[in-house]
Formats: sequence, structure tokens, C-alpha cells
Amino acid sequence: MISFIWAEDENGVIGSSGKLPWHLPEDMKYFRQTTMGHAIVSGSRTFRSYNRALPGRENIVLSSKDDFPDGVVVIHSVKELCQLVKQHPDKNYFVTGGANLFSQLRNQVDRLYRTKIHHTFKGDTVMPTIDYRKFSKIQSIIGVVDQKNKYPHTFEVYQKTV
Repeated sequence: MISFIWAEDENGVIGSSGKLPWHLPEDMKYFRQTTMGHAIVSGSRTFRSYNRALPGRENIVLSSKDDFPDGVVVIHSVKELCQLVKQHPDKNYFVTGGANLFSQLRNQVDRLYRTKIHHTFKGDTVMPTIDYRKFSKIQSIIGVVDQKNKYPHTFEVYQKTV
């Protein structure tokens, strides 16, 4: 199964200069809890934004280069990733970005984990368009706003229906 996991603002902004344009610890906790024990798949720029392989997860990077830390699985094409997913149908592969990888896989994705931040930010990267008519919302949880989490947000999960 291929799942996308990301956070976006009201305008679909997902990044600014290779980083998140907001600070939302509850979303980071949600990301960690949701992906723990699963495979995460990222493009090389997204992986480098983590500064390390994320513990407790199989780290897979889609890249033409092989210069990644030990323990990181490097694949060289979307086709190779799709073959890997097909070989392990019971495994959940969480695609974490970037926008180009989301765009290339949007027709193969089975589940969407979106944190919708009810605010607007300046950014240079937006989430590619997803046809939500092919999905059903199966979960929606309103996030807590407090001193550390200043922006209203909702955790949403969608399952492909078509």
C-alpha cells in the first residue's frame, strides 16, 4: 500500500526553502506515531531536511545518487518503488515528499494522511492536485491549539474508493 503523509496550509503550501513554514509540534508527533514501524519514502531533498535517517522506520530514498547514510535504502525510479510495493502488498509505504514525488505517485496512492493547517503561510512549494473524488474521508480529528501549537489544524485520513 502507498500512503501519502503531509501537512499543508489553506493554499496547499507544503514548504518554504526546503523546510516547513510553520512550527506545529502536534503534527510532528502525529507524523512520528503514524509512520513508526513502517517504511517512509522520500525524495533526496526531503530526506536531507531530516538531517538523518528517522529511527524506528525503514528509510527509503528515491534518488539518482547513492551517497546516503548506512541503513538507508536507495531506489532509483518510481517504477522500482512500485515493484517493491507490489512485492510486499501487506506493507504500508508512507511517501513523505517532496512535491515531485507526490506528483509522480498520485495515481498509485491508496491512502492520504493530511494535516490541514487553517492558516496561510508564505512558501515556494505546494502540494500537487489530488482528485479527492477518488477518496472517502475515513477520519477527521481536530488538533489542539495551545502555546506550542498556535495554528488551528485538522488531521484527516482518506481511503481510495475508485
